Amino acid sequence: MAETDQKTRQGLTLVMQTRLQWMQDKFQTMSNQIVGRIDDVTTHIDDLEKNIADLMTQVGVEQLESENKIPAPQKS
Repeated sequence: MAETDQKTRQGLTLVMQTRLQWMQDKFQTMSNQIVGRIDDVTTHIDDLEKNIADLMTQVGVEQLESENKIPAPQKS
């Protein structure tokens, strides 16, 4: 009976190690995918910011803003 218990424990240990390794691999894959998507979004945001800045320059928003600025109220 002790030999059977030992084999059962070894079998369960092997099953648990295999399952934990599978879970770790799955987690790493998902983590890599998330990081990749975050990098993609960051790139898209950077591109959008550049495009917006280019468009603002093209329409002269910077010049219009400086011409239409209202002076800040003076503190007494």
